[in-house]
Amino acid sequence: MAVSDLERSATFYRDIVGLEPAGEGPDGERRFRCSEDPYAVVLHASDQPGFKRGGWMLEDDRQFEALQRRLKAARIAHEWLGDSECRTRGLKRALRTVVPNIGATLEFYLPADDVRPKPFEPTLAKIQRLGHVVWSTPHYAETNAFFGDVLNFAESDRLGEGITFYRAFPNPYHHGIGIARGARNQFHHLNFMVTEIDDVGRGLARMRAKEVPVVYGPGRHPASTSVFLYFLDPDGMTLEYSFGMEEFPEVGARAPRRLEPTPLNFDSWGSYRDPRMSTKGEIAAYRITSPD
Repeated sequence: MAVSDLERSATFYRDIVGLEPAGEGPDGERRFRCSEDPYAVVLHASDQPGFKRGGWMLEDDRQFEALQRRLKAARIAHEWLGDSECRTRGLKRALRTVVPNIGATLEFYLPADDVRPKPFEPTLAKIQRLGHVVWSTPHYAETNAFFGDVLNFAESDRLGEGITFYRAFPNPYHHGIGIARGARNQFHHLNFMVTEIDDVGRGLARMRAKEVPVVYGPGRHPASTSVFLYFLDPDGMTLEYSFGMEEFPEVGARAPRRLEPTPLNFDSWGSYRDPRMSTKGEIAAYRITSPD
C-alpha cells in the first residue's frame, strides 16, 4: 500500500487495525504481519496513496511454467524479479505482471527456503489472514477475462454486471479478488479476515472511540455469507474486517451464481453505505521494460 504519511499510517495499522510490525524494507517501507507469513502488508511512502502491488504464493516451481505459458499465449508482458530484490524481500523466486487495462501490479512467488512459518499473536483483533483486494474499473469485461481466462481464477459469484468475485484455486475462500465496475481505475478496498464475530463488534467500538470513519456496516454479504465492517484509513482508503466467509471444497464446488444487484444482496442486514466508501486510492503505475 502507498500512503502519504508513513509514520501516521504505521501507527494506524498497528494500533487501530491490529497488525504486527515486522521491520522495514531496504527503502524504509514498513512491513506488517497478520498471519504466519513473514509479512502481509507493506506501507510505502508516496504522494499518491493507493495500491502498489499484490502477491500470490504458488504451490511449487512447476506452477511458474503454467503461469508463464498462459501469459505468453495471451501476450501479457511479464518479468522475473532479480536475485537481489528476491533476497531483500525473502523470496526464492517471483514473476511479475501487470493487469491489462487496470495497471495493477501482481507478483507470483515462492518464499525463500529458509523462511519458516511463525505464529501470529493477535493484539486488538484476532486476524486470521489477509483476505482479498478489490479494484474498480471501467474495463470490467476485459478484466474479468484476464482473471478468469488467463490466470484461471475460479469465479464464485457475480452481482449483476457490477462486481465479480474470484478465488485462486485451491484457496477455498469465496474470493481473494473482486472486480467492480467503476468510472475509472481505482483501488476499492483491502480486506482482513478475523476469527470471531466479536472481532467485528470490538472493531466497531474501537473505530467509534478513536473517531475512525465507519463507512459500511456492520452487515452481512449474502454472496460470501461474511459479516463485514468497512472503515477508512488516514488517507481515506477503505479497509474491511470480515468474518464467516463461505469456503469451497476442492472437489464438487457449487457453480458460480449471478445475483441481482439489489441493496439486500449487498447487505442482508440493510446497513447504510457512506458515500466516502471506496473513493480514495490510486493504482500505482508500473511498466515492464524488459518483458520475458
